[in-house]
Amino acid sequence: MLPTTGPREQSRDIIEVDRQFYIRASSALADDRTRVLLNGDTFAVFDRSGDIQPVGFGQQGIFHNETRHLSRLEMLFCGFRPLLLSSTIREDNVLFGIDLTNPDIQLDSGASLPRGTVHIYRSKFLTELVCYDHIALNNYSDNAIDVEVSFDFEADFADIFEVRGEKRKRRGEKLPEEVGRSSVTLAYDGLDHMRRTTRVVCSAPSAEPHEGGILIPLHIEPHGEVSFTVNVMCERERNGYTTIRSYREALQAMNHERSTGPLAGVDVHTSNEQFNSWIHRSSADLAMMVTPTPHGLYPYAGVPWFSTVFGRDGIITALELLWLAPSIAKGVLSYLAATQATSHDAERDADPGKILHEMRKGEMARLGEVPFGRYYGTVDGTPLFILLAAAYYERTADADFLHEIWPNILAALEWIDVYGDRDHDGFVEYARQTDHGLVQQGWKDSGDSVFYSDGHLAVGPIALCEVQAYVYAAKNGIASVAAELGQGDLADRLRKEADELRAKFQSMFWSDELGMFALALDGEKKQCRVRSSNAGQCLFSGIASDAQYQSISDGLLSPAFFSGWGVRTIVTGERRYNPMSYHNGSVWPHDNALIALGALRRTDKELALRITTGLFDLASEVMFRRLPELICGFGRRPGKGPTLYPVACSPQAWAAGSVFMVLQACLGLEIRAGESRIYLHHSALPEKLQHIRIRNLEVGSGSVDISCERYADSVSVNIMRRSGKVEIVAMR
Repeated sequence: MLPTTGPREQSRDIIEVDRQFYIRASSALADDRTRVLLNGDTFAVFDRSGDIQPVGFGQQGIFHNETRHLSRLEMLFCGFRPLLLSSTIREDNVLFGIDLTNPDIQLDSGASLPRGTVHIYRSKFLTELVCYDHIALNNYSDNAIDVEVSFDFEADFADIFEVRGEKRKRRGEKLPEEVGRSSVTLAYDGLDHMRRTTRVVCSAPSAEPHEGGILIPLHIEPHGEVSFTVNVMCERERNGYTTIRSYREALQAMNHERSTGPLAGVDVHTSNEQFNSWIHRSSADLAMMVTPTPHGLYPYAGVPWFSTVFGRDGIITALELLWLAPSIAKGVLSYLAATQATSHDAERDADPGKILHEMRKGEMARLGEVPFGRYYGTVDGTPLFILLAAAYYERTADADFLHEIWPNILAALEWIDVYGDRDHDGFVEYARQTDHGLVQQGWKDSGDSVFYSDGHLAVGPIALCEVQAYVYAAKNGIASVAAELGQGDLADRLRKEADELRAKFQSMFWSDELGMFALALDGEKKQCRVRSSNAGQCLFSGIASDAQYQSISDGLLSPAFFSGWGVRTIVTGERRYNPMSYHNGSVWPHDNALIALGALRRTDKELALRITTGLFDLASEVMFRRLPELICGFGRRPGKGPTLYPVACSPQAWAAGSVFMVLQACLGLEIRAGESRIYLHHSALPEKLQHIRIRNLEVGSGSVDISCERYADSVSVNIMRRSGKVEIVAMR
């Protein structure tokens, strides 16, 4: 079958030369926009037609447990790529729908099939181990037609780190393909002695499987329809073959699962429909990324590179969602308590009491080719763990759970004082213990993210400013919990240590020249005198004085810091400023949300309001209103949208959670379950929101619906419904 425009070989979009792939400039594949599906430890990155192509940054594929089980998938109609009409992911992130049609084709019978005669609709979704693909073809002509649909596929079984660019000296063995009556099985024996297989199964009775593909001859009556499924199963030797439910049954189960998740109970609705779309997209992304584990729910960090457990990311996401979904915080705390380090291990940057940085399950991690199988190279995860535990207790009054993880909290406190502060100067520092680990171990973990004002890289051990603020908040917060649990002596000691830390921190980190806290102290206790967003993350802890808060806030909202979309990671005048860098001038939504949280209890909400407006404007400009991991830090220009960072994860859990934290900051919303009270500290709303309504907000055994309405100089708070004993305290 030939196109009417020329020879078949000229219609191909991809040219392969010595295993290198090139795209014709005129090809639709030059469009590198992708579509993402995720379910637990399986995720998929497709092109807009629902195929998988070796293009762009090479991240497309179907991945399971950090191995790419399908690296190429191309659907052809009569030998040619169908024309894309439209494609989108359903709002709840369950279903990926693609509308396609045929190009002008001359059939084998000699008849011409004009463009737009056959409508092809693909609908795809993921379960834990299976990618379902339902294909329906409708013939809109008055004649019966005989056509062929084919699927060509490959599986490179690449580890996620290989996909990211890591080179391996050796790989396992790909096995010969097994062709069955309706399926093709591809297999790989890894160096870790694990056999990984991919089965591609077609439901069409006419299917003709062969090595590298499946051909499906079809007869379609005039104005008739035919349909079939092509399902891809990711399997491991230990798990055996996967049982496949029907497309309809599996989709119904997925719909139910997503509609009953931890975020389904609370409804947040505003007067602005675009803002509501941002909230709904964020909720759907989080419902997709929050994953059941043996220890409870855990938000995986982001797709494609970080679809696994990260300690810091999970904790911050849980903090963002704490006021509306505390069960996520409980799952995060349970998981991190269960994986807390109990011994010293230099290869993993582990010491007793330290909280996990990253958990990997792929072949390279299992073999130790990368140190991230269970890696602890993060300086802030441990104080953030304590901080989250204290915040969870305030939100829920769940004393039984705090008793359960109390030994882990004590171990984390000991890590702060013994291993985190090896020189006993009162500050928590980091220096990696192995050449394989991360050089920088704060949230800005690029190798060049900590430097002096002249641009030279800082010499460690490094004490980051925001880490000291986390420690301050952690000790103060858990002291209150200790007092309520009958451990008064511990509470007194922790409060005394927090006070001493605050005094020393203000003395050592404050810079009058910068008007804010310095980025860090180096190994000789010299300031890295750089204006950074790190100082903004200190504000929510209370470690800054009122005057310092105002100075930092004013600086962060200045044009040199605030791009129009959000606060940059470093100010435009610094020597290493580069708006296209990962950490030295970009804008990160979660960073901005934590900065905004500093205004939670303050009468002046300008910091929170400006950040909320910037992030809302950003969400209004990006695809699906889905905030990416980060954007470039170029200043906002009239008539131009944001400049995207090319390899940013999207979706990303803590970016999705940022909308809930900035709203919390604007409303001054604080829940103390032990008092059965909701506090609203000096509530304010951005100009683009006239009102916000929160329904079914649970506090202990009670729940409320509240409404906040913006007026010229104030925001009114109304209780629309109350069940049980819940008191609202609104401070103006």
